[in-house]
Formats: sequence, C-alpha cells, structure tokens
Amino acid sequence: MAAQTAAADPLKGGSFVQRYSDVLIAIAIVSIVIMMIIPLPTFLLDLLICLNITIALLIVMAVVYNVEALDLSIFPSLLLITTLFRLALNISSTRLILLDGFAGEVITAFGQFVVGGNAIVGFIMFIILVLINFIVITKGSERVAEVSARFTLDAMPGKQMSIDADLNQGAITDAEAKVRREKIQKEADFFGAMDGASKFVKGDAIAAIIIMFINIGGGFVIGMVQRDMEAVQALATYTILTVGEGLVSQIPALLISVATGLIVTRAGAEGNIGRDMVDQLFKNERIFFILSGVLVFLAIVPGLPGIPFLVLSLGCAFIGWTLRQSHEVKIETKKATKKAKEKKEATTPENIVSLLQVDPMELEIGYSLIPLVDTGQGGDLLDRIVMIRRQCALELGLVVPTIRIRDNIQIKPNAYIIKLKGIEIAKGELMLDHYLAMNSGTVFEEVPGIETVEPAFGLPALWIPESEREQAELNGYTVVDAVSVLATHLTEVIKQHADEILGRQETQNLIDNLKKTNSSLVTEVVPDLLNVGEIQKVLANLLRERISIRDMATIMEVLADYARATKDTEILTEYVRHAMARSITQMNVQNGVLPCVTLDPALENRIAGGVQRTDHGSYVSLDPDSMQKLLQTLDTELTKLTNMGYQPIVLTSPAVRLYFRKLVERSVPGLIVLSHAEIEASVEIQILGVVKI
Repeated sequence: MAAQTAAADPLKGGSFVQRYSDVLIAIAIVSIVIMMIIPLPTFLLDLLICLNITIALLIVMAVVYNVEALDLSIFPSLLLITTLFRLALNISSTRLILLDGFAGEVITAFGQFVVGGNAIVGFIMFIILVLINFIVITKGSERVAEVSARFTLDAMPGKQMSIDADLNQGAITDAEAKVRREKIQKEADFFGAMDGASKFVKGDAIAAIIIMFINIGGGFVIGMVQRDMEAVQALATYTILTVGEGLVSQIPALLISVATGLIVTRAGAEGNIGRDMVDQLFKNERIFFILSGVLVFLAIVPGLPGIPFLVLSLGCAFIGWTLRQSHEVKIETKKATKKAKEKKEATTPENIVSLLQVDPMELEIGYSLIPLVDTGQGGDLLDRIVMIRRQCALELGLVVPTIRIRDNIQIKPNAYIIKLKGIEIAKGELMLDHYLAMNSGTVFEEVPGIETVEPAFGLPALWIPESEREQAELNGYTVVDAVSVLATHLTEVIKQHADEILGRQETQNLIDNLKKTNSSLVTEVVPDLLNVGEIQKVLANLLRERISIRDMATIMEVLADYARATKDTEILTEYVRHAMARSITQMNVQNGVLPCVTLDPALENRIAGGVQRTDHGSYVSLDPDSMQKLLQTLDTELTKLTNMGYQPIVLTSPAVRLYFRKLVERSVPGLIVLSHAEIEASVEIQILGVVKI
C-alpha cells in the first residue's frame, strides 16, 4: 500500500524538503515580507547574509551546468524571490545601521577588512560594482531577454509548421510532436517571463544606489544629532557600515545578474557552458601556435616586460602541441572506427540489399561531356532536364522521376548512354565544340562537316564547327548545339518509354493529387471498382500511344462509368480514348482535315474474326502469308502518305482499332491508329489510301 502511494505521488517518497517544498517556499516568501517590518537580531542577520551569498553561488553553478535554458525554467520566479530577499536584507541592515550603528559581524568585516577601513576606497569599490552590475550586466541581460522573447514568439508559427510537416511525413510520432509543441510553448513562456523578470535586476541595482545615499546621509545626521559624534567620525563610521552593507548586498546581486545574462544567452548550446567553451575555443591548434609567436615578438620588443609574455608564449605553444596530439589521436581513432564499421557493414545483409536499388532513369556521360553538367563551366544540362520534366508533365501528364547523372570512364569520352531501370535503351555521341546541322528539306547548298546521324529521330546530319554555323543556317540547315541534341534525344526517349516509367507508385501519386480536388470521384473508383494496378495499366496503354493522361478527372469519370461492366483494361482504355476524342483530334488534325489511310471492310472483318481472347488478354491470329501481304500493303500506303508530307495515320472502325494496333505495332512502331469514334464530327476525313490483302 505504501509503495502504491509513493508511486501515485513521487514527492511523498522523497526527502523532507521534497515532501514539503510547497509549504517551505510559502513560509520563506512570507518570512521575507516580515523581515521588512520586524527588526532582526544581528546574529540572524549575519546568517541570512551568508545564506544570500550561498543562494547566489548555487544559482550561478546551476546555470553553468545547464544545457538548455528550460533546464532551469523556474529561473524567472527564482529571480523575483532572490531580489525580494536581498531587498529585505537591505531594509533590515539599514534599520540596524541607523538605530544602533552596528549591523552584525559580516557587514563590519566587509567594511573593515575588505576595504582596509578606508571609507573612500570602500565607497569607490561599491560604486564600481553597482555601475558594472547596472550598466553592463543588467542592461545587456535585459536587452537579450527582450530580443529572445520577441524572436521566440515570431518563430513559433514556423516551428509549429515544421513539426506538422515532420508529422505528416512520418518522421515523428504523435507523442513526439506533442512533446516538441509543449517545448516550443514553454520556451515562449520562459523568455517572455525573463523579459519581465530582468526588470527586477535593474530595479534592484537602482535601489542599491538610493539605499546607499540614504544610509550615509541618514547615518551622518543621526550620528551628529542623536549620538553627539564629530562630523568626521560620524561620516567615517556610517560610510564604512554602508559600504560594508552595500558590498555584501551587491556581490550576490552581481552573481545573480551574471546568471541572468548566462541563461538568456544560451543560444545554440549543445552542452554546459564549460564544455562548450573548451570545445569551441580549444579546437584549432594553429590559433595557439600563432598566438605563441605573437607573444614571443612582444617579449623581445624593447621596453615591454619580457618574462610574462615569454611564459604565456610557452603556455600557448604547449596547449597547441597538446591539441595537435589529441587531434591526431582522434583522426586515427576515427579511421580505425570507420574501417571496422565498413568491414562490419560489408558483411551485413542490409548492405547487400542496398545494392538492389535501381534508379528509374540514368544518364551516363563520358568525361569530355562533364562541362555540360558543370555550372561553373557554363553547363546548363541540369536546367534543361528540369524543363524536360516540366514539358513531359504538361504534354503527357507524366511526372518523370529524378534522372541521375553519372560520369562513366568506361565509355567513349564524347558518348552518353540513357538507361531505364538500369538497362541501356539509347545512346549517342556529341562534339561539344561543334553544332549539329540537319537538312530540313530546304537546303540549296551543302556545307562541309562530319557526317553523323541525329540520335533522336535517326536523320542524317553533319557536325560543323562554329565558324560554319551562320552559313549553314543561311543555306537552309537546322542548326542546334550539342546540349540541345542531348536534351531532344532524352525527351524523345522519355516519351517513347513513358508507359514503362509510369509505375504503381507514380499512379498512386496521380490519384492522390486528383483526390485533393475530386475526392468523391476517386473514392467511387478506388478500390471498389478498380485497384491501382488496373488503373496503371489503363494509363500505360494511353501513354504507349502518346495520349496525355493529364486530364485524370476525365479518365476516372470514364472508368467509374464502365468499370462495372468490364475489368478488361484494354477495353477500358478504348472507352477512355473515345471520351478524349477532342484532344486526340487536336493532336492529329491539320487545318480541320485528317489525311489518312483506312482499312478495307473485308480486312476489318477478317481481323475481327481472328480475335482470340484469353485470360491474359486478346490477340489477332492471321496466317503468315496474310500477315506478310498486310504489312507490304500497309507500307506502300503509308509511304504514299509520307511522300505527300502527311504523318502516317490509319483510320479504322472502333471495334478493330485495338487489335489492328496490336497486329502491326512491332513491325511499324510509332504508327498512329485511330478509330472513327475518336474523331470529332466537325473534322473532314481525307482518305488517301486503302489497305487491302
């Protein structure tokens, strides 16, 4: 039962002071007030003066060993109590000085022994202590407390937002967030209280000066009028007593003022004051070696005392040598610890697992292409990649993951390799001091250059020096610099493999982004009708044919309408394409006209009849001869279309589009296959050929 009681109230199991601390503090505060009214005997006054000095030393030591200001959060209240206690002692001692001309052994000792019985010396020392306390320490502490309170309050919203951000990202738990919020609130309360409490110290210093003049003036009058003293004797007696009383009062006041300054200037501290000072002042041995040299120079300067400077110089040199030795030991210890850690990590499974991480996209460059990345050499490839990611987001609705750039000394100096999930998918070579000139069909006179192939589209081109650039442009060439060639190639590769770049996590991010503005639509589709993987397949099908998925709301609307009828992602993709007819039309129509080739109705019927449906999807089954004839006829018709200056487009019926696309996508990559349902009614369809077999 006793153990349970102690657990319920931890103070009950402590010492007498801990158990009755609230009662003792209340009695102490009341006693301080009573001291101002009731005269105290001299022996009790001596004890209380010594207690005052002891409390001041205790507070200073507690502040020195604190790490944070909140470790002594009671300091503002403590400052008020000690100031009140000191003023009560001033009143009690003043009463005894003026009534009896004697205020105890402590004050007499300070007045006689400390100042040698010389009233003028004691008076000067007292004035100096008061000025130091009031002008230097108290003023500075008051200003620092005021600024700290203001900055702490101004920083509270930012700190709260930082805590909320860490909580949302999962970096901290709810309990940790609560603790950090409470700490911020306590800091604001503490520095606000210190801003007000510092005024007590200032007022105490002013009161000490006023009390001093009252004691001297009142004692001088009392000594001459009531005690029949000579003027010189009265002035000397009461001045010495006043100075003694002032010194025993100002020494604790000075200590507590120092403690106030220390606690409000503990900014960015990581340990107690002593440890921080040693760590920060004695961390660079070169400083002490330089200081030692300067002191040696001062020691040999004629007219200056050489021995003190020489002794200090040797001391600084010894400290510097000691720091260098300890620094070397730390370095060796760190090396040994690092080797042991690396050896241990090399054998842990976690180290091997980290090697399994594959970057979504990588760009490896030869060492000659490093200036393209180095901003110090004028390289802007990193900025170009940012623009490429923005362009892909606008055109395709795809958020391209971060592209990691590495230098690779194993490839040609001017070469680069583009990798997707660790596998090479494209490569090329650049000449940094040349420009790439391409024949756009309007060239009337060739220019000399190094023959090459434009890497993005495989067009014949020339590398020409900068001196030929202007002439090549005048002759009708399209001229671009090397970094633009790489950026264009990278953009085209991203568009070609957009369906592979889009994974489930990227799809989830797109869904989450849509949910911010259209939560009801997302909730209807996911996960009741379709899961993230099925939505990802629909989006990938669209990207495979370069249909933008930026309009996620329309896509999800269609999936919400048709996912109840079928779960076939290919069929759902066709429904989505029909809903996006306006954007598909805009991508392919030229001046309101759609030039294209179409399929013979008999061919469409044959393709529709050859569709085979399995659990893993649908495919078209045609015999090899028919397939070969189809590809030959298709190539002929598309060549006619291209020769006329039109892009190759095949128009089919909605029921056949998907299967015809599957049938020819390997043989004719990049072919645009549209259905009548994807073309707006206002568009004029111009059929320039028919594919037959």
